[in-house]
Amino acid sequence: MNRRDLLRLATVALRSLIGLVLAVPAVAYVVSPLRKRSRESSFGTLARLSQLEVGVPRSFAIIEEHHDAWVKYPPEPIGSVWLVRQKAEAKPVVVAFSAECPHLGCAVNLTAGGKGFLCPCHTSAFDLEGKPENKIPPRPLDRLEVEITEAADPEVRVKFQRFRSQIEEQVPLV
Repeated sequence: MNRRDLLRLATVALRSLIGLVLAVPAVAYVVSPLRKRSRESSFGTLARLSQLEVGVPRSFAIIEEHHDAWVKYPPEPIGSVWLVRQKAEAKPVVVAFSAECPHLGCAVNLTAGGKGFLCPCHTSAFDLEGKPENKIPPRPLDRLEVEITEAADPEVRVKFQRFRSQIEEQVPLV
C-alpha cells in the first residue's frame, strides 16, 4: 500500500464517520414519535373513595406535564373534573363530568344550592346527573371514564379528555 492509497482509505473512513455522526440524530428524530407514550389510555388518580360524600359534587384539577419536541414543561393544570359519588347500590359508584360546558367550553361551576351545575357564560344549567335543565346547551355534560381500584380504600381514577363544543354529538378532541 503506497501513500496515495493510504490517504484515499483515510478519506473514505473520515467521510463515513462524518456521515454516521449526521445520520444518528436524523434517525432518532424520525423515530422519536414512535417511542413516545400515548396519553390516550392513561387514567389519573384524583381521590380516594372515602374522600367523596354521596351526592356531593367535588371538583378536581387535572395536572399533567407537557412535552413539546425536546422541551419538557413543569406540571400544570390542563383542566378540571367534577366527581359525584352515587349511592352504594348504584352503578357506577362514581360519575365524572368534564368541567367544560358543551355549549361554548366555559368552566362549569356548582350552583349556589349545590344541587346542580351552572355555566356562568350563557346560563347553561345541568342537574347532578349532567342532564341539561334548559335549552341552551346542545348536549348533557360530558361524562368521562372512571376506574375504581380494588383496595380497602379504593382510588378513583379518571381518563381525562376534552370534547368539541357547540355540537350535539360528543366528539373527542385529539
